[in-house]
Amino acid sequence: MPHSSDNNGPLVKRQRFNATAEALRPSNPASRIFAPFRTVGLVSPTNVPFTSVALGKTTYQITTSVGCALQTYDLKRGLNLVFVTRPQTPEKITALYAWKEKIFAAWGDPSNGEEHGIWVFQRGRKVAELRLPDDLDQPIQQILVFGSWIVGCASTRLEVWRTGTLEHYTSLHTMAGKKGDNEITGGVVNMPTYINKIFVGRKDGRVEIWNVSTGKLIYIILPPSPGCGSVTCLQPSPALSLLAIAYSKGLLVIHNVLTDLSIIQLNAGHEDEPISTISFRTDGMGAGTDGRKDGVMATATASSGDVTFWDLNRGGRVLGILRSAHNPPNEDGPVVRGGVSRVEFLPGQPVLVTGGLDNALKTWMFDETPFSPVPRILHQRSGHAAPVKRLQFLPSDFDGPDAGNKWIISGGEDRSLWGWSLRRDGQSTELSQGNIRRDAKKHGMLSAKALARGPTTTLEDLKAPEITCIAISLNRDGGIGAIPGKQPIWQKRRDRKVQVEAEVSGMTGWESVVTAHKDDLFARTWFWGRKRAGRWAFPTGDGANVSTVAISPCGTFALVGSSEGALDMYNLQSGIHRQRFPSKLSPAQARQVKMLQLKQADSTSQLDSSLGSGFLPGTGRHTKAVTGIIVDSLNKTVVSCSLDGKVKFWDFVTGGLLRQIDWSSVPVTASRYYAANDLVAFACGDHSIRVVDMGTRRTIREFWGCQGKVTDFCFSNDGRWIIVASEDSLIRVWDLPTSHLIDAIRLAAPCESLSTSATGEFLAASVRGELGISIWTNKALFKHVPARQISETGVALTSAPTASGEGGQGLVEAAFDEEATVEEGDAVVTPAIDQLSADIMTLSLVPRTRWQTLLHLDLIKQRNKPIERPSAPEKAPFFLPSLQGDKLSALEKAAAAANAPEATSKITRLERGRLQELFTNRLSEGAVSGNYGNFIEYLKSLSPSMADLELRSLSIGDGGDNESNGLLHFIRALTRRLGERRDYELTQAWMAVFLRLHFDVVMEGETILGALQEWKDLQERESKRLDDLTGYCGGVVGFLRSPRT
Repeated sequence: MPHSSDNNGPLVKRQRFNATAEALRPSNPASRIFAPFRTVGLVSPTNVPFTSVALGKTTYQITTSVGCALQTYDLKRGLNLVFVTRPQTPEKITALYAWKEKIFAAWGDPSNGEEHGIWVFQRGRKVAELRLPDDLDQPIQQILVFGSWIVGCASTRLEVWRTGTLEHYTSLHTMAGKKGDNEITGGVVNMPTYINKIFVGRKDGRVEIWNVSTGKLIYIILPPSPGCGSVTCLQPSPALSLLAIAYSKGLLVIHNVLTDLSIIQLNAGHEDEPISTISFRTDGMGAGTDGRKDGVMATATASSGDVTFWDLNRGGRVLGILRSAHNPPNEDGPVVRGGVSRVEFLPGQPVLVTGGLDNALKTWMFDETPFSPVPRILHQRSGHAAPVKRLQFLPSDFDGPDAGNKWIISGGEDRSLWGWSLRRDGQSTELSQGNIRRDAKKHGMLSAKALARGPTTTLEDLKAPEITCIAISLNRDGGIGAIPGKQPIWQKRRDRKVQVEAEVSGMTGWESVVTAHKDDLFARTWFWGRKRAGRWAFPTGDGANVSTVAISPCGTFALVGSSEGALDMYNLQSGIHRQRFPSKLSPAQARQVKMLQLKQADSTSQLDSSLGSGFLPGTGRHTKAVTGIIVDSLNKTVVSCSLDGKVKFWDFVTGGLLRQIDWSSVPVTASRYYAANDLVAFACGDHSIRVVDMGTRRTIREFWGCQGKVTDFCFSNDGRWIIVASEDSLIRVWDLPTSHLIDAIRLAAPCESLSTSATGEFLAASVRGELGISIWTNKALFKHVPARQISETGVALTSAPTASGEGGQGLVEAAFDEEATVEEGDAVVTPAIDQLSADIMTLSLVPRTRWQTLLHLDLIKQRNKPIERPSAPEKAPFFLPSLQGDKLSALEKAAAAANAPEATSKITRLERGRLQELFTNRLSEGAVSGNYGNFIEYLKSLSPSMADLELRSLSIGDGGDNESNGLLHFIRALTRRLGERRDYELTQAWMAVFLRLHFDVVMEGETILGALQEWKDLQERESKRLDDLTGYCGGVVGFLRSPRT
């Protein structure tokens, strides 16, 4: 059994396994605390090409697939996200096509036993569905809509529907051939002026021409030679009857369909990188030496991130190559995605749209003056091209109090650092690592021979390695104006290239983010406000790789831990090395320590007593990799943990070792700090979480239950919970005061990293193998969560958040969930002793969310109020009866009748009168007897909305000191409760709501003002007494914790 090194202290409170545990019901797999909200960071993560459609003459809308949903971007708004489709498709989307105002999406693969179908969306909503034949057992790989026909392309067959009625018309099967030769590999296209004709590319290199109206095969275009391979892409050109055909062996042919002759043959690719997408420029510009001629073609492949532009005049030639328009595929495997899925010239515009397998969508602009055959970037929307490894919410002290809920910073396996905005999707951006394209051009990586130099000459190699640790402190972040001017990035040498004056950096601020990287010798800094790389790259003290980093709460110092045990501190403002732990000794000090170590034990004991800490100067270095660094909120103590099983407490100023906790048999893999209660949690190699109090430096909690390695963990915003993710695909929530496991979430794959927002509204998590970041909402903000023990055996698989947010739950939905059933044992149990002592100010056991909701009830109702009233539908012709109109008029009549006092239901009036009578009677009884206990208990049992109604119903009566003056007796009831020193927070909330509702009436009555003055005097006395007691207790605790005592 794990043990603690503090044998003299009290026993550690471990998790209670013998407590009464209730398994979560498999029929209700939802978490009790967290509800799925949505997924951020997805733009184009699948291999389904995007589709575009023109909206009038002003803009274009581009739609991409994000798995089971579609996202539509508006080009005029800078690729702003305008629609996300709902509902989500049951299976992954396999093809999509935009036609007029509708989007057709095919989903599912019946060959794998999945359901399949084709849905029609309009403005983000499903409006129709196409019926598929019962014998179709192949997935729809492409959709084409032209004229009055809808064509769905499967592996060896074509399905045809009518656009007017969406009825299935016919099924077309490709001509039989050798096994597999009739497979459709080049898709299906339609050419202008060829009515009802479609062109189908086959695996054997043939192109079939079908008439969809008659269902007949008209003609077959043979390949130029037997060795061309299969057709990979078809694209009609702006010139009539000319069709571009790409083959898998690299040949590209411009074929005249009318005469069945090849006009141009180009070696556009090769066998390893066949052309997969083609597009023609239609604005009449771009070709020739001056760019004034027509005839530009763009080609790209999924095996490369380059886009090649061709001048088709005079037989065709390469006009230019846009190198690394998208990330190239990773040579080591499918970890980092890359390649171009589709290129498309917008009709009549010098704009090119490219979609990549690297989760990116980009638009490019061709300049006419000066002429450039290669475009420049216009707009782009992208995300991580590889799974997210580390993420963290930004602290709340940046850009207002709510900034902790606004931004998430994340690092992925694609060597990028991203900032994600939860308020506006268009604000999300990647932090710049410098002009990588300029550096690549300088090193010759963008030349024509770059591909021959091997996979190490890609743009990704110019980025910093994969991020393994992120540390943030925004106290010294200067925003967009931090250290203005052009500064070199990541200076690694001691003699810095450019020195910034301390006055300038002191006024504008400096870097606020420090990252550690995989197998890297340097920790790197970043400007969060400027969204770019910082000036410094800090090395480790022993020359080993960086294992972890941290930033002091003041934002001035960065601490770097190495994989061999070194721990160093740097100044972020100047980049100068300031301290190492343990501190470096001078030659004289080193000789003195060596001599003292050779002396007898009594001399060493005298030295230890003189030093006070019990450790010799310059000793105590970790022997293995440092895995966690913590700096306390006062910059007095540095806490470090290591794989050697030791937790060390260092003096921040001197670098001396103050104390250590020895868990030698258990390596410590990570640490997290919660400053409000000075607690540090450590993840250990035995799959446990240990919590240490920094004040006493003793272990106070141990949590067990993870069946695999702990991948990440964090404190909740209030420090009451510890949320832990492990390799067994579970996210566990432990309650610190009771040591109970109070919630668990089972995911489809292990969670790599997680973080909670500063206000506790959101939990962000990254799942292994996923490009997006899952956001969960905290239902405990408006709903009581019991702290009783649960069992993990009944935890079922939980649905993860989706890109569309479908099935998610808002934050305020639980506030008015009055019909929710309370599980057995969930109710708050009142202890037998209400108050330990009459001299102690006691709080109530009413959930905090109840009286907080009462305070802000008007605001919550205003937010949930409909924006506009329901409008009546348009009237039908006089000869058709309008059923909807009759129903609406009946509803309006019923609503008007309900609002009329004389038409109110007798049952409703009796129930309302009974409740008001109960409230008034208990208040009157308390006024007569002088004991308002029953009245207070009844008021505590009311819901926020009912309590607000009762407070509004209070009346002044005749204004005298009698039973009819409800306002007077209510003030006296709260005064009596305050005098008893019970339910302190409830009395404050009730009085605040009461004064807000009846302030005008209270100011007019002298009797009520007198009672209110008594409340004020008693409140001032109690406040002064509590301030004195708090100050006294704080002074005593500070005296006992002072190292001088």
